Amino acid sequence: MNTTEIAGSWNERKGKLKMKFGFLTDNDLMFEDGRKDEMLGKLQAKLGKTKEELRSIIASL
Repeated sequence: MNTTEIAGSWNERKGKLKMKFGFLTDNDLMFEDGRKDEMLGKLQAKLGKTKEELRSIIASL
């Protein structure tokens, strides 16, 4: 999953992540160019998932 894939459908995926994990905030899911790794790191810590588990969750949405 690359930055273009995430950015292209991020609003839709963001909504699905918030439905699946109700405790996530808009701030947790803020996608900014060049800061993808920072956002994924925050999500990893908050969800207690590995990078690969998180990528799999996002890709499956």
